[in-house]
Amino acid sequence: MKPRVERDLRVPMRDGTVLLADRWAPANGDGLPVVLVRTPYGRRRAVRQIVGPLVEGGFQAVVQSTRGTFGSGGGFDPLRRERDDGLDTVEWVAAQPWFGEAMVLYGMSYLGFVQWAVADALPPQVKALVPGVCESALTLEFLRADGFSLETPFSWGVMVGVQERPFFLLRMLLGGRRLQRALRTLPLNRADTAALGRGSDYLQDILRHDTTSPFWRAADHRHRVAGVRVPVSLVGGWFDIFLPGQLRDFQAAPDARLTVGPWTHVSPGVMDAQAAEALEFALPLARGETPVERAPVRLYVMGEEEWRDFPTWPPPGYEDRRFHLHPGGLLATDPPDDAGPDRYRYDPADPTPAVGGVRMAFGVAAGPVDNTALESRADVLTYTTPPLTEAVEVIGEVRAEVFFRSSLPHADVFVRLCDVDPGGRSTNVCDGLTGVAGADEVTAVDVRLWPTAHVFRPGHRIRVQVSSGAFPRYNRNPGTGEPRATATTLRVADQEVFHDPGRPSALVLPVRAHGPTLDE
Repeated sequence: MKPRVERDLRVPMRDGTVLLADRWAPANGDGLPVVLVRTPYGRRRAVRQIVGPLVEGGFQAVVQSTRGTFGSGGGFDPLRRERDDGLDTVEWVAAQPWFGEAMVLYGMSYLGFVQWAVADALPPQVKALVPGVCESALTLEFLRADGFSLETPFSWGVMVGVQERPFFLLRMLLGGRRLQRALRTLPLNRADTAALGRGSDYLQDILRHDTTSPFWRAADHRHRVAGVRVPVSLVGGWFDIFLPGQLRDFQAAPDARLTVGPWTHVSPGVMDAQAAEALEFALPLARGETPVERAPVRLYVMGEEEWRDFPTWPPPGYEDRRFHLHPGGLLATDPPDDAGPDRYRYDPADPTPAVGGVRMAFGVAAGPVDNTALESRADVLTYTTPPLTEAVEVIGEVRAEVFFRSSLPHADVFVRLCDVDPGGRSTNVCDGLTGVAGADEVTAVDVRLWPTAHVFRPGHRIRVQVSSGAFPRYNRNPGTGEPRATATTLRVADQEVFHDPGRPSALVLPVRAHGPTLDE
């Protein structure tokens, strides 16, 4: 039965601003549990896909446009105004005549972040949170001083800058190349005008203020996670832009369960899994019932291509194993012998490109892809095991320790883990980047890769790439130490990667204990 929709309900905030909301409900839906969705992306576009299955399954839904978007009053100040507005909205919903006794907060990405903004101050009517592909400090991982993730926050800033214009989707699809060209603009503080034709306060903010800046204090809700007093179900993806922070939130939340699939940020599987959690987990809680019991952690194990349950994250029974870089491109568990470093040249005017992986931008491929062309570049080193005689099961946090030196004092180290099949196709599993100051001295660089759950099957090989960039996912390092907003000079760098007994560069994988060996 088609739900009825009440449009443009007026929701007053404490400062007098009025935000607009729509209510979706089945016939005679008064008193049903309410699922509350707060979104900056409008109350028409894709909303039926988001709340339709939930209304059909037993909820009524309230979908609100956040401050300054799609008819709601005030100015849109991304990320920094969601605490008070969220609490005021929850209070308003609970006071409506059609409200019964229970409410659930729901949504993906920004729609999940707004749940964390209020998580530690919820009234008893709220029975569960279901945040998907998000984290409690939504963009702060991107703005690290030692690794500025340019593409995602910039692409998002451009998207929200044009989303209320006519023909929005067509503009974004046709503007994909323009956006990619804008990311090459120097200085970067002119890139917003190159992409939008005008300045953007948000894009200027991400260039001026890194993660540690007090400017982002109102957007950082990590300290609230431990204070949540209702059950939480988190849905994430191995190639999602927010995965590390989401796993941190899961570990901090007192009562949470976790589902991680083989998904990117915008994979349809995320929406399906989150809707299932709303109906199978949150709805019973809203009705005062007990959800069907399952393990706290459910992970899709890539390579094995199966779902498996675990008691915790990281799961028990996995031990760090060092896979050392050796001369001649060998990756092995044996420590390295005496040998000179491997060398490559990094040119920020022709930066090492981002290929698949953790990306979110119109018109670019994300997730696992063929790395053959990337690995043929002279600015990418590869180290590969012999074929495996038994499966190697890797589940947990992945990191690398690379002993590195540059001809310049400022450089980046990018490390990518790949699975090479018997036919020689190299497919990315996870990766990460760390920037180095003082790189002209030999430095042990700790690179945190994305977490993963992956089985390298017999006959496959484990490969690690080492390079100095993945542009435009990460901003290219100009080598000069200039501020990222105003840098204009690009300097070529000669890089060295060491692998000897005193400087044993290695990839560190969480491998199932008492597991297999390599055919050395």
